[in-house]
Amino acid sequence: MSDDGEGRRDLRMPDEDEVFAEVTNMLGANRVTVRCADGTERTARIPGRMQKRIWIREGDIVLVEPWDWQDEKADITWRYEKSEADQLREEGHIQ
Repeated sequence: MSDDGEGRRDLRMPDEDEVFAEVTNMLGANRVTVRCADGTERTARIPGRMQKRIWIREGDIVLVEPWDWQDEKADITWRYEKSEADQLREEGHIQ
């Protein structure tokens, strides 16, 4: 099953309470700074189920779920691969 990069792949899209974001800074202690598609800078937390399994770096496109009680914080729910992020840009979902 090799994917040669041709054709459209079905990607996970945000739920009603999730937004696209780009990782701008690694803070340490499982925290990152993200710039969300709604224009807000947030401190996001990498959940335990993703730690040491999914590596997140600066410049990655992720889905975040902002906290209800503190809008300046969020949880990361998904990380897109580089090819998936390129497809999202081509389709106009993110800049």
